[in-house]
Amino acid sequence: MTALKGVHHVGVPVRSIERSLAWYRDLFGLEPDFVALAEGPDLERTVQLDGARLRFAFLHLGGCQLELLEYEQPIGEDFRLRNCDVGAVHICFEVDDIDRVYDELRAKGVEFSIEPARVQGGVLEGHRYCYFRDPDGIQLELWQRAS
Repeated sequence: MTALKGVHHVGVPVRSIERSLAWYRDLFGLEPDFVALAEGPDLERTVQLDGARLRFAFLHLGGCQLELLEYEQPIGEDFRLRNCDVGAVHICFEVDDIDRVYDELRAKGVEFSIEPARVQGGVLEGHRYCYFRDPDGIQLELWQRAS
């Protein structure tokens, strides 16, 4: 069996790469490592879409990359999945001070579905979390380990 070494990146299709890059920069101070264009037969076979053309960027987050992808062709549908729908993944960002980050993001206009909550009981007791969405409706989470 081949051993996995870790998660290299998480890819997230977005409506506008410029809007998403500005959002991640303005809220978190993240700048892309690069922005590039991809097209051609290999890409079409890989993503299983005839005529695929996309712009993509990598944002470095600790030991993982967040890949933002804007499909110029074909144009995708807007994200409409609920948290319980199969394939509705979310991305969780670990922070040291969830209350401070929550307050900073709210001051910048981010709407949360819940204020930072504390896990009561079980193996994650004391850990804290809260959910919010990016400009395309993708579910994001803040996480603080129990102290």
